[in-house]
Amino acid sequence: MTPALIDADRSSSRRRLTELRRPPVWVAAVIAVAVAAWVLFLADGTPAGAAVDDPGKFLVTVLDGVTFAGLLFVAASGFTLIFGLMRTVNMAHGSLFLLAAYVAIRVQEAMVGRSRNIDPADVGLLDWLVPLLAGAGVAAVLGLLIQQVFLQWNEGQEMRQTLLTLAITVVLADQMLREFGGLAQRMVWPGAVTHFFSVMGERYAVTRLVMLGIAVLVGVLLWLWLTRTSVGIVIRAGVDDRQMVRGLGINIRRVFALTFLVGSFLAGVGGVLGASFAGAAPGTDGSWLLNALVVVIIGGLGSLKGAAAGSLLYGTVVAFSPAYLPSQYSYYAIIMTFGLLALVLAIRPYGLFGRPA
Repeated sequence: MTPALIDADRSSSRRRLTELRRPPVWVAAVIAVAVAAWVLFLADGTPAGAAVDDPGKFLVTVLDGVTFAGLLFVAASGFTLIFGLMRTVNMAHGSLFLLAAYVAIRVQEAMVGRSRNIDPADVGLLDWLVPLLAGAGVAAVLGLLIQQVFLQWNEGQEMRQTLLTLAITVVLADQMLREFGGLAQRMVWPGAVTHFFSVMGERYAVTRLVMLGIAVLVGVLLWLWLTRTSVGIVIRAGVDDRQMVRGLGINIRRVFALTFLVGSFLAGVGGVLGASFAGAAPGTDGSWLLNALVVVIIGGLGSLKGAAAGSLLYGTVVAFSPAYLPSQYSYYAIIMTFGLLALVLAIRPYGLFGRPA
């Protein structure tokens, strides 16, 4: 046999061995059925109780998971573009998220004319939308600057990109602490959407549905851009074969700069939504960078539908774990996130919709 055939045979043997070692899909199905049975019928000693006994709390938990998944998707979609599609490591993604939140809060305070104790009744739709665009715009410009000055010269050098962007994260964190202080701050929703409605006797905030609506809009626009425009087609082709795209006379660096700009803008949008939902404070950048990483790893690199699926799974686990674990073990809810990550990677090592690079 020729050396090429020997190498091919070895690669095939390794793949077969990996498949044999990988847990079958039915394991995940059994776990899913067991979890569903617990939530529906057996969760009597949990904060929410069994779903058949208290369907209102169950539906609220479902809504919590889906709406939080929307926020996760917006934050992770930019990371999907930059890390998943472009294969560029940007550990400063969380810093862009937090910086956009701080900028939006400052712009909103200037527009409303108050710096504290802002009432939603004093906030109009423009008092929320303009700060959103301002914060996301600042994040987009800074992200593009980082890409042009530090990252485009290090394409394919993941370790160098990681160290560079980690250093940028430390610098930005110190500067934000100096400029915006160390106390938690909050972006105030406009009064027009700050209402509640009833779900089987349980109150639920309209603002969470607004957050979900924005996430759906972002997802649809991204999908149309990547699949229905010439720029999106060039981006996907450039990821697979940059030399071929360059051979066609297309300036791939300009296309990737635009992609980085859009990804950073989405990080900013996520930051403003996150500040409206839970506030902004030092350390938020690291938390949301981790959230984006988890979503992209679960969904698979470079897959928009993977980012949506990963967000939905992650959001569901985050919402259901503290509600349906036994009361004395509810503080172990964070472990469920890592359990989800381990289960997905054990069955699908490249993520749900990922493929080998």
